[in-house]
Amino acid sequence: MNVRLGRLEVRLSRYLGLWSVVVVVFAMQSCTNDAVNGHLWPPSAYLRWAAIQWLTWAALAPLVFRLGERYPIPFPLRLSRLFRHIGYSLGVTLLAMLIGAAVSSVFEPGGFGQQLGQFISKHMATGLLAYWSLLAIQHLLHFQAEKSRREIEASRLSAELAQSRLQVLKTQLQPHFLFNTLHAIVTLLDEDTLSAEDMLLRLSELLRAFLEDYDGQEISLRRELELLELYLGIQRTRFKDQLTTRIYAAPDVLEAAVPSLVLQPIVENAIRHGIGRHVGTDCIEVDCRRDGDALRIEVRNHNSTLDDSGHAGGHGIGLSNTRLRLHELHGDAAELRLDLMVPRGVACRLRLPFRAIEEADEAPEHVPA
Repeated sequence: MNVRLGRLEVRLSRYLGLWSVVVVVFAMQSCTNDAVNGHLWPPSAYLRWAAIQWLTWAALAPLVFRLGERYPIPFPLRLSRLFRHIGYSLGVTLLAMLIGAAVSSVFEPGGFGQQLGQFISKHMATGLLAYWSLLAIQHLLHFQAEKSRREIEASRLSAELAQSRLQVLKTQLQPHFLFNTLHAIVTLLDEDTLSAEDMLLRLSELLRAFLEDYDGQEISLRRELELLELYLGIQRTRFKDQLTTRIYAAPDVLEAAVPSLVLQPIVENAIRHGIGRHVGTDCIEVDCRRDGDALRIEVRNHNSTLDDSGHAGGHGIGLSNTRLRLHELHGDAAELRLDLMVPRGVACRLRLPFRAIEEADEAPEHVPA
């Protein structure tokens, strides 16, 4: 059985236990005071008097909480609410005096009127203090609950805002990739129809991945590499023998959580600023390893360089949006940087917090050979 104090519910045993502590404390105070004055009563009498006084307030406390919840005292202070509770404090305290006198007249000599007079003379001020103390506790609990509610609401709104930003960044990347791939397919239609068909099949699988609703914007590295292989297959068909690829992922990182489709714009950037702009052949390497609490991914190409500002010839929307996605998801715990390789090439290095993801990854329905 529970006792309801406004919006708060307390087990009856715990509630009575708290008030029993109050009874014992005030009984000891009265006993000590009488012992100093040389008029000591039996200990049971002090417990009985304290129990009648404070268990009455235990019964009236839910009423005080309801009044405080229905008529809260706002900040800044409004005098109308304050005067209302001054009246309520007098009324509830008088009710406590009446109940205490009625119960006390059963155990003590003298009639109800005599007991009421003693209660009013001895306990009226204490009763008023009890009312305002209970009201203060009610307001404190209310403000604490309201603060928690607002923090939860702020956290929810912040998460929704971050999710919206991530979705905007993702939708910016999708047409960027799509237009480039369609252009590559168009150039092959007259030269190699079979290769163009193969690229279209791979593109359809990637488009299906784009449209999938990944919970939390994250998928496993295993699934990310499957989708990346679809994209690399398109590019190998486009560049034929000029482009080779190599992907290595340590077995212990395959179930690591990564932002969905995070590697595609990085690899696209490596191809565009490598073999896409320079004569010769190129090799795109993807290396995924665990480093303590971090997942490290390197995307390397061997046919590009960095300009004086450290950029791969102006990396544009691909890497800039990827940086923003990583910042929205992981803050300063994630990093993306470009480094020059010797004798030639550029490495894009990612560092993400390592966290295993639990998901039932489905392989693409069609992965062309």
